[in-house]
Amino acid sequence: MACASTPAPISAGGGGSHRPHIETPYRSDAPPRIADYAARLQCVPFARQVSGIQIYGDANTWWRQAEGRYPRSSSPAPGSVLVMLGYNNPGRGHVAVVTEIVSDRLIRVNHANWLNNGEISVDVPVMDVSPNNDWSELRVWHIPGNHWGGRVYAAQGFIHAFSLHAAVGR
Repeated sequence: MACASTPAPISAGGGGSHRPHIETPYRSDAPPRIADYAARLQCVPFARQVSGIQIYGDANTWWRQAEGRYPRSSSPAPGSVLVMLGYNNPGRGHVAVVTEIVSDRLIRVNHANWLNNGEISVDVPVMDVSPNNDWSELRVWHIPGNHWGGRVYAAQGFIHAFSLHAAVGR
């Protein structure tokens, strides 16, 4: 499966010209954390199981596969799957399940294998840093360093769990 399979370098500042100022990216009662170090999961089976979206194959194919089957948008919603593109080549991708909308530029996700050890990470902040506030560019919280990751990732958008085929059959 093609998840984010190479660790992203982290810059000390985690800045960026489009980075909005956010005082606290998470609630102190539910900080981002590794929930299961030994899960040995890839992002795709984790996202499929948690979201109920029945798409198979590499993460970088999910956006295309969802077309005509599931609603897609640039707006996050709890339970939707965030589809990210890899940073070194188009063959890499990652999917994560949205758990909370914190603000118009901040969400929290649960996902597997972001740190490349098959772990499950929960309550992870993801920040929209796109100039147009369209979730096309984002930063992901780096749990081990307790700061924003140094890379800006491209995102295709959000796949919503409501199946278009199920709606037609009703």
